[in-house]
Amino acid sequence: MEESTLSGLHLGRANTPTQCTSAIYEPCLCVIVQGSKTIWLGDREIVYGPLSYLVSSVHLPVLGQVNVASPGEPFLSIRLDVDSQEVADLVFELGETLNDEDQCPEINCGLCMAPIDTAMLDATTRLVELLDKPADTPIMAPLIRREILYRALIGEMGARMRKFAAADSQSHRVSKVIALLKDRYTQPLRVRDLADQVNMSESSLFHSFKQVTRMSPLQFQKKLRLHEARRLMLSEGLEAATASYRVGYESPSQFSREYSRMFGAPPRAHVQSLLTGEGVGAPA
Repeated sequence: MEESTLSGLHLGRANTPTQCTSAIYEPCLCVIVQGSKTIWLGDREIVYGPLSYLVSSVHLPVLGQVNVASPGEPFLSIRLDVDSQEVADLVFELGETLNDEDQCPEINCGLCMAPIDTAMLDATTRLVELLDKPADTPIMAPLIRREILYRALIGEMGARMRKFAAADSQSHRVSKVIALLKDRYTQPLRVRDLADQVNMSESSLFHSFKQVTRMSPLQFQKKLRLHEARRLMLSEGLEAATASYRVGYESPSQFSREYSRMFGAPPRAHVQSLLTGEGVGAPA
């Protein structure tokens, strides 16, 4: 997926089905225009296709695979980066006009999908059309972005998004813990310290964290470390051992085992395949 000339808007295309690969979702709203894709978040599988949208409320490591795509009908997707504070501000402005009747069992999950309605589809289309209207972009892009978020907040996904925006909710506290883990992923993990910083008990944090991310804090930290190590090897040319120490591993052999398990190949072979375009995929 490539960022467009419009800040925060990314366009994706695939002419053939892809292998299962590992990625990290930032808070975002994704719309599939054509084709279909499967996302795995921990033990949860989400299959979404044309005219559906996916919302990631927090920073999440996932596995993803394009299922349906061909040269004649390629997989096409749109991703809009979401500013969590922008969502919180809009929730505050909407106030009592919103209700929280949605009692879906997945309501606390950080990644959810819903069918796109006509109003949101129209707003998304108008945002993409701004790529051909650069003179209109400075004024219209922020307004249309705000409209898309508004449509999401009053739609089927609204209750989920609002839980992460509410400062007194468990979901919001977990989002703060995720932010801490992003900043401190190289440090030894101490769940008690994380729980203290968000005024939760260790057991409550562990339970809520797993609801949101479908993994434990330790599993989450491990994925962050492995993704950063891959980036260091690709962009800075570091050797696997050096990258492993840089992200917090003490044992290169443990790093190699966990890297292979996550990305489907040992570090050196995987990075080489990415550099040559062969693309070794991660196992599902």
